[in-house]
Amino acid sequence: MKGQEYAGFWIRVGATLIDSLIIIIVLMVPLSFIYGQQYWTGDQYIHGFWDFLLGYVVPIVATIWFWLRFMGTPGKMALKLRIVDAKTGNGISLGQAIGRYLGYIVSSIPLGLGFIWIGIDGRKQGWHDKMAGTVVIRDNTPVEVRFDT
Repeated sequence: MKGQEYAGFWIRVGATLIDSLIIIIVLMVPLSFIYGQQYWTGDQYIHGFWDFLLGYVVPIVATIWFWLRFMGTPGKMALKLRIVDAKTGNGISLGQAIGRYLGYIVSSIPLGLGFIWIGIDGRKQGWHDKMAGTVVIRDNTPVEVRFDT
């Protein structure tokens, strides 16, 4: 479509950094207050109920909800990126969202090669995108400048 292009590797890294900052502020700061310094220095993988809920369940549910409701996470929205169905260009289904999230595991296991693939692929799809049948597009329509006269 006119005014849109596939979103490449670096802009998606930027979106991920924005999302990571939000997660740290919204979820990790409260966990630090709940569990104290032990949360960061302890050798436990899961520190308790709140750690499991805020550290694992909430990020998964929130990410999928944002994908379905807004076609992207806050980081993607800030950078004018949208996750769409690769065949139709419409919003993704719940099944695609869950598959895409699970595909993150597949993309990350071999040294992040599935994410690096975004920079190689012609449609800028990571392995998780290919598995779920999604693409990430970028709105590059210029904003018209107007002056009050």
